[in-house]
Amino acid sequence: MELRLLRYFLAIANEGNISKAAETLHLTQPTLSRQLVDLEYEVGKKLFNRGRHISLTDEGRILQRRAEEILKLVDKTKNELNQTDELIGTITIGSGVYSASIELIKHLKDFSQLYPKVQYEIYTNSADTLQEKLDQGLFDFALLQEPIDVVNYEFLRLKRKDIWGLLMRVDSPLAAKTSITREDLIDRRLGSARRLHIRHEIENWLGDSKDLNIVATFNLIDNALPLVVDRFIEVITIKSAVEYLDSNKVTFRPFYPTLETSAVLVWKRFFPIFGINKVFLNFIKGFDL
Repeated sequence: MELRLLRYFLAIANEGNISKAAETLHLTQPTLSRQLVDLEYEVGKKLFNRGRHISLTDEGRILQRRAEEILKLVDKTKNELNQTDELIGTITIGSGVYSASIELIKHLKDFSQLYPKVQYEIYTNSADTLQEKLDQGLFDFALLQEPIDVVNYEFLRLKRKDIWGLLMRVDSPLAAKTSITREDLIDRRLGSARRLHIRHEIENWLGDSKDLNIVATFNLIDNALPLVVDRFIEVITIKSAVEYLDSNKVTFRPFYPTLETSAVLVWKRFFPIFGINKVFLNFIKGFDL
């Protein structure tokens, strides 16, 4: 499958019109139409529903997602190979919202003052999605919350820890407490992280968790927030992930005894790290994060 055809395909998908895509690509409409037919023949699937307006088929949407990933990786590889002695390029970091990630991102300003031509892409999502994109080569680094299997990664364990507790409405009966115990959680409707490693960590802290009523799981706290505001659940989460939320509506109370977890900055093992990424990693190692 030629990269040129993938770029043509994405142009049509983004414009939703072959004529407009042809103008953008500086091609004639018949030429672009033939290229699209060739691509559909090569993949053996119909990619567009044709009519007054064209739209992607289910197979077309799959190819769109993969084509974007493929071309991004190709462009990233070209940039890495074309690095000069002057540090330029883009550092791509995937991260959840952790205490360590907030501090890490703050130091991008310091790094930028040393290397002003370096740019950054910061991507926030669940740990599973971040690992998938790191494994695909779409990220240079990912900041992940422990516990995590690092067998496929090199890693730097960061010192800042996250404190676990309960997110609730400000008028919840538990909001009157300074901390939340295991007993406080019994008979409450709860939300929890979807990631199994994290859930097991919480269950170990709880001891016997069979009495807990976990009615919802989530990958990002924003997905759970409406359910908290509507009094449907209270959410087991980390403090740093909720500090930006409206304190007039929701509040956080830490667990007692304290439950803490660390974060690790990871990058692919057996994959050479050089150029701006190597300089950035050495820079980060110099801070007490």
